[in-house]
Parts: sequence; C-alpha cells; structure tokens
Amino acid sequence: MNRVCAILRGVALVVTLLCACARHKINPAPPETPAPRQQAGREFVYNFDDDAAGKIAVKFHDALTGSGANCEWVVKADPTAPSQPNVLAQMSADDTGYRFPLAVNDEGSFQDMDVSVRFKPVSGGGDQAAGLVWRLKDANNYYIVRANALEDNVVLYKVERGERADLPLKGEGRTYGKKVNVPRGEWSALRVTAQGKLFTVYFNDQRLYEVEDETFKDAGKVGLWTKADSVTHFDDLRVIAR
Repeated sequence: MNRVCAILRGVALVVTLLCACARHKINPAPPETPAPRQQAGREFVYNFDDDAAGKIAVKFHDALTGSGANCEWVVKADPTAPSQPNVLAQMSADDTGYRFPLAVNDEGSFQDMDVSVRFKPVSGGGDQAAGLVWRLKDANNYYIVRANALEDNVVLYKVERGERADLPLKGEGRTYGKKVNVPRGEWSALRVTAQGKLFTVYFNDQRLYEVEDETFKDAGKVGLWTKADSVTHFDDLRVIAR
C-alpha cells in the first residue's frame, strides 16, 4: 500500500508540473553549482565598480524563470548611481508576461540573512520591477520580494516549481503586499531580513510588513530579479549572514 501511495504521489507531482509548464511555459531549471554556506557575521558588498562593462558581473550568473528571451545582465556606467561609476543592469525589454530574469550570486549560500539593494526603474511598458531573491535552490524555487513602479507596491512571493504566489502578511492576511510610491527613473532601496520562517520587508528604510513561511527552510543563494520588459539598474547589493 505504501508503495502504491508513493507512486500515486509521484504521478500527481508530474501532472502538477506539466500543468504549470503548460500554463506559463515554464522552462526546466538547471541545477545550481553548490556554494559554501556562510556563517553569521560574514558580509558581502557588490557595487560593480571593478567589473568589466558589457557583461554580467563577476561572481554572478544569469538564469530565467518562465519563458521568453534570454536575460541581458550587463555592467554599465550610470552617472546617477549611488556608488559611481557602474551598475548592474537588466537590459532586455522582452515583454513576455511570465518572464523573470535572475542575476544569481555564486559566492555563498545563506539561510538567515539581511540583504538589501538600491535600484532604479528605467523603462518598461508592462512592468518596471526590481526584486531581491533569497534561499534560491534553482531558477524555479526561491523567495522574492519586489517593488514595481507601475503598480506602486512591494510584494513578497514564493516561486515553487516555477509557480509564483504572493504570501499573506503576518497579522493582515493576503493583501498583495503593500501600496507604496515607487518612483520611476529614481533610486530607491529594497531590503529584507530572514530569520527562520520570519521575513521582514523594508522600502526606503521604512518597515513595511512581515511574512511567515516555511516552504524553503534551507540555505540558498541570493540574487537580483526583474519581470517581463523591465529595464532596471541595480547598485550596492549587500548581504550579511546571520
């Protein structure tokens, strides 16, 4: 009986994955190269100023959730950057709706952490989004908090088997994040702290809300994220292990 139940569960999982792929054209996620788990107190800062222009920053690689054109993550100059001269920019304006370019950091894995970044939405007709990713297992399994300048909100999701779902706020329920002013063409700051199952979200130094979830308990990689046709600049990515 146990063997039959295990087989049925396996069949159900395959059916679920096939349905998700059909609904959103989700690409399979290649396995991530292992990275050492970082101990509490370790800090990593990336301002991209020593990276070569025209390609993705050293210690990062690109990945894609969903489908559509390949990512175009490049280091480039931006005279408005908080830490001049360079930023890491996602330049592809492919407007595939369920398309999430990732720039994944390869330097370490983190379980509990404090991660923040400064970002500038540059353009996008369907989306002008910027996000932080943590506890990433692969391109189809991770947590993401993102700000969107066209929607003026900050939302925390989990992406599980390629399916994105917003998570309810602690004490408030499923509200689809919080409404905040996310200015276009200007620099803002996004931050999240993770401690066990508790995640706390900040925008421009303002604490917005908390979320509790236990889908991804283990250490994983961190990274940057955009959506669809968002062209977004990033600077001063900072990760502190806790």
